[in-house]
Amino acid sequence: MCTSGHGSADGASVAAPAVDRGAPGPAADAALIADLVIANRILFREGVVDAFGHVSVRHDKRPDRFLMARNMAPALVTEQDIVEFGDDGEPVNAAGRPVYLERFIHSEIFRARPDVMAVVHSHSMAVLPFGLVRSVPFRAVTHMGSFIGTCAPVFEIRDVVGDDNDLLITNRKLGRALAECLGQGTVCLMRGHGSTAVGNSVKQAVFRAVYTEQNARVLSEASRLGPVEGLSEAETRTATRVIDGQVNRAWDMWRMRAEGKV
Repeated sequence: MCTSGHGSADGASVAAPAVDRGAPGPAADAALIADLVIANRILFREGVVDAFGHVSVRHDKRPDRFLMARNMAPALVTEQDIVEFGDDGEPVNAAGRPVYLERFIHSEIFRARPDVMAVVHSHSMAVLPFGLVRSVPFRAVTHMGSFIGTCAPVFEIRDVVGDDNDLLITNRKLGRALAECLGQGTVCLMRGHGSTAVGNSVKQAVFRAVYTEQNARVLSEASRLGPVEGLSEAETRTATRVIDGQVNRAWDMWRMRAEGKV
């Protein structure tokens, strides 16, 4: 027999006013902040995030810190909403404003991966099914999605904290486990939750998040027709190397579309 749903008993998952720890470092470059703001708008406009999801970028002057918006819908983010965080995932200048519960996704990936400069976490409806059906691995089937590789890992939160959990990455322990699951890859799926993509810039991370979504839609549609021929390991490497040079072409168009200019 199915059991009924459960509401929150104590509001423990509600974002509370943040308590700053430490002091802000040197101001980040204004262009970096502007890119982070428009990244939020692009991800919404391209259907990767809705009211939920977030994107971060490593601080250009303090590599042990990162920047991300306060707890709010991505489409509404402005420069004034950007908060600086320490490598423990705690804010240094939130000034009491609530911050994202899942900021530890970002902090622990940045700690584990010095090569990562930006992180996108989303609940993409096209990607989410592949974290639920283990018999169908999520892999690159389009040249634009080549960075996904031949099999993206799936994070199973039950392996870390057991069955009684809310599927959210709300502490450093869970963040570390997710970062370990991601490994040296570019995309990690999260069962019943969503996915996380990383890049060597905020532009590349957004590019990967968008094409992860598109690759998922193509894979789903192809699977309806019959057995799917994915990219080989060699194809994923070569295509990724070539297509990485095209990130700005996509970014420029998405930015103008998010700004209502095209």
